[in-house]
Amino acid sequence: MQSTDRYLDAHQARQRPPTPYEDLLGDAIERAFAAGVTELPALVAHLNRSHMSTPSGTPWTEENYRAEMARLGA
Repeated sequence: MQSTDRYLDAHQARQRPPTPYEDLLGDAIERAFAAGVTELPALVAHLNRSHMSTPSGTPWTEENYRAEMARLGA
């Protein structure tokens, strides 16, 4: 066994490939982090400025962001 076998494969727990929405949301979040965004209010504002809406088409709030992350992580 190689030592790299001990490490988590980032996709080993994935049940299915990400949806286009999940890919776009992940990309928008990564861009926010790359821009130095580290706090939730700023992240929500960044998502709204980038026109990345919630699945229902509404703007992001801290509350619906938390709920969406919980849903996606379940």
